[in-house]
Amino acid sequence: MLSIKTRELFEKLGLDYPAVAIKYCYAQPENTRHLNKKLSFCQFLKEAQDSGEKFFVTKDDDNCFGKMALGMIPEPPLAASGQAGFDFGVFKTPAPNARLYSMIPKLERGAHNFVVFAPVSICDFDPDIIIAMAKTDKAEILMRATSYISGDLWESKSSSVLSCAWLYAYPYISGKVNYCITGMHHGLKRRKVYPEGYLIISIPFQKLGEVAQALSEMDWRLIAMREDEESKRTLAERMENWQRLSPDFIIKE
Repeated sequence: MLSIKTRELFEKLGLDYPAVAIKYCYAQPENTRHLNKKLSFCQFLKEAQDSGEKFFVTKDDDNCFGKMALGMIPEPPLAASGQAGFDFGVFKTPAPNARLYSMIPKLERGAHNFVVFAPVSICDFDPDIIIAMAKTDKAEILMRATSYISGDLWESKSSSVLSCAWLYAYPYISGKVNYCITGMHHGLKRRKVYPEGYLIISIPFQKLGEVAQALSEMDWRLIAMREDEESKRTLAERMENWQRLSPDFIIKE
């Protein structure tokens, strides 16, 4: 179960949209209501943020292709042909869109039939991923937490369509944190799910403990970014020490 401390740390970030915990299940989850509402998969995240409630969805609730990325259905032949991307004007011909279907990550077919969504603040299960939306100032803190201990590189792997595959399937499969940017992806933008310019950061279960530990230990505002006199004095002392250790090592403010 997600710890109280982890929930408190995400609350402390003060995000414009609450972070959401997500769980993939083979069998119907207990003590969870069925949303029973047809939306595109990218809209279920917003539904959890707006309602503040825990719920589950099935393939029958998704009216787009998130269910394909989660292995709930096979690739629809017409979509896999690339015709939709061509007709929307996203690709010059159907071929590049069709090629994408051989590259996007997908969960094992039939292994995950139910998806639970819950705001992190009320999460009472072990999440498979947590998705947080943030503007740059808060995103910098969260992304830094993903590498503060491990030194892992930041990366964004995505495509102009099927952003759901990169947010919901890729992190789970790869164990890597991934992010997309609102306004850059066709379905999210066409449906006006979010304003443009937010980072949607997907953190898989493999990284959650590390991220929580980093958030609890690291300085959220780095010393070089602070304006108080004590921080300036401490930083100056550290820089003077660098100069003593290596006279050729020069950093200009």
